[in-house]
Amino acid sequence: MTGFMLYYLTAFLASSAVAPSNVGIQGVAGQYLLGLGIADITGPVVETNMMGYASLAQTDTGLHMRQRTRAFIIGEEDTPANRIVFINADIAMGDTGVRRSIVANLTALFPGIYTNDNIAFVGTHAHSGVGGYLENLLPQLTSLGYVAETANAIVQGTVLAVQRAHDSLAPGNLSLGNTTVLNANTNRSPSAYLANPAEERAMYEFDQDKDLTLLRFDDTNGNARGFLSFFAVHGTSLYENNTLISGDNKGMAAYLYESMVEPNSLPGNNTFIAGFTQANVGDTSPNTLGAFCESPGQPFDGMPCDFNTSTCGGTVEDCHGRGPGFRISDFASNQIIGQLQVDGAQTVMNANNRSTISGSVRSVHVYLEMANHTFTLPNGTSVQTCPAAMGFSFAGGTTDGPGAFDFIQGDNASMPQNPFWEIVACQFPKPILLNTGYADLPYQWSPSTVDIQMLRVGQFVMLIVPGELTTMSGRRLREAVRAELISSGVIGEDAYVVVAGPANTYSHYIATLEEYSVQRYEGASTIYGQYTLDAYIDKYTSLVPFIADTVTGTPASDAAPPELTSAAISLQSPVVFDAPPLFSSFGDVQVDVSSTPYQAGQTVFAAFVGANPRNNLRLEGTFLTVDQLVSGEWQIFRTDSHPSTTYNWVQTNTILGTSQVNLTWTIEDGTASGTYRFRYFGDAKPLIGDITSFTGQSSNFTVS
Repeated sequence: MTGFMLYYLTAFLASSAVAPSNVGIQGVAGQYLLGLGIADITGPVVETNMMGYASLAQTDTGLHMRQRTRAFIIGEEDTPANRIVFINADIAMGDTGVRRSIVANLTALFPGIYTNDNIAFVGTHAHSGVGGYLENLLPQLTSLGYVAETANAIVQGTVLAVQRAHDSLAPGNLSLGNTTVLNANTNRSPSAYLANPAEERAMYEFDQDKDLTLLRFDDTNGNARGFLSFFAVHGTSLYENNTLISGDNKGMAAYLYESMVEPNSLPGNNTFIAGFTQANVGDTSPNTLGAFCESPGQPFDGMPCDFNTSTCGGTVEDCHGRGPGFRISDFASNQIIGQLQVDGAQTVMNANNRSTISGSVRSVHVYLEMANHTFTLPNGTSVQTCPAAMGFSFAGGTTDGPGAFDFIQGDNASMPQNPFWEIVACQFPKPILLNTGYADLPYQWSPSTVDIQMLRVGQFVMLIVPGELTTMSGRRLREAVRAELISSGVIGEDAYVVVAGPANTYSHYIATLEEYSVQRYEGASTIYGQYTLDAYIDKYTSLVPFIADTVTGTPASDAAPPELTSAAISLQSPVVFDAPPLFSSFGDVQVDVSSTPYQAGQTVFAAFVGANPRNNLRLEGTFLTVDQLVSGEWQIFRTDSHPSTTYNWVQTNTILGTSQVNLTWTIEDGTASGTYRFRYFGDAKPLIGDITSFTGQSSNFTVS
């Protein structure tokens, strides 16, 4: 057993569990200043690579549900300057450049209130959002470079969400609870998890965390204003072949909960804010039925993938994880996984034994140069991290999104590599595919400096992590920080620690040393080498004094990472022009709805003469409505943010500039009988002149 593992096990025993009996421990009532807000951050929904699967072929063609940012502000009532801002965004991950712009905007709008220290920018890790917004080159490769429209939409919407949260600030109370959520996640790299020490694994029932932790926001009368929940499950319910923008299972969960509380509010217009935050997500998957070979004609078709390598017949391409709605669609799986998280959140919200949160509000933020960070392990050994590098198994992908060619997970010893990198042993035992830490032309391929941040509210501490912690990595980090909080006297035995990420900077994965040695996808994507997790544990625990009730001095910090956005390259073609077909006008109906009455479960379809939606993102708006005739007046019933609708754009002739927009609405159970219609809202760009808006309208149709 390594010295660090002995230290970790001791810390675990000393601190009991992260959530041993927090639910039900009643503290002294404490009031806070609370604010909650929501805003639209949806970038271009067509002709742009989607972020998450890093697939050049996954170019968006429309919209399933809008992406949104939800902002949560907590301040001490007696000392309002002591406050934090937690930003939960329906995007794949936080980013240094986007965060820099958000911080700059907020510090200009609210001088001295919101700062680089107290603003946390956390992604839900949805893999179905618009891409191109990350500042480093590697994640830009599949999006043909940087997409300013995506980044600007995220910044604009996030700043608006925080403004709305700020405007809603009012005294209130916080309480904390947790519950077990089953069947909503599974471990997609179980063979790597088994490499962790048996005595450590024996401490836990599952090879992924099943706890959903929830922080409830109440007004002074005890009425719920919203919540932040933390649960680990990848945003990969919607597969790589999906091309409709969506918030995946956490965006779905937020919609489902908010619409349950405020059923008459259109999405984004709600005042109750439901935050479904990502936790130690690295090796989790929502595809809970397992991974199977989809290899028609092969003897292994329909069989489970190889346990150690996730291959079918020796290759990864046919190995796919299956969600709980596999027999229906990935959208059905998305809703099921979202609903399971909703059910867990509702259990905690309705519980009568939540812990009262009481105590100081604190934040600490530093930069850590991870390319060559030297530090000492608890056993006295001096070690260091490495310049970023991706291993061969990175290209093998995962069962949520398989890679290609001959790359597989966990066994790449036969793969040739540059002999120079075999001599440079910092990344051992990783066989190196891409040495991104040494690539800085035309600008840095991967980050070398990351954000380290902790937020504290009373006995509740949030570790804002710049990467994807695996299940066991998250457990070790939480336990180490909790043990330090208690042993140093900063918080008592009721200390409760959660992780949130990927946040602020995206530095890929954080596997345990033992998982790293196996070199499945997560280990191969732990870019700073085998001591990455140890470095984070060392740094986060060292910052515990800076979230104490009384703080003296400032923590040591490395230099901030360089600004790269101004040098970013974009190869995405602009919209040239739009034109209607001969004898047609924009918004004309090309395929109308049926005159036969529709029933619940059926899908209404209409097609219109369209224009490129990149001309106007319609932030805080909609590309479509389903209107209902009520007492002789039309009322908006559904928008493009409802999961029952889809918006799809098709370029019918690139040379002539013609396109078609297809709208669908799948009628939900319980929909009132009556008269309805579609409206389509578009914006056309002429070859010469200004972009102009237009509206299309279908015929009326009946739901019986």
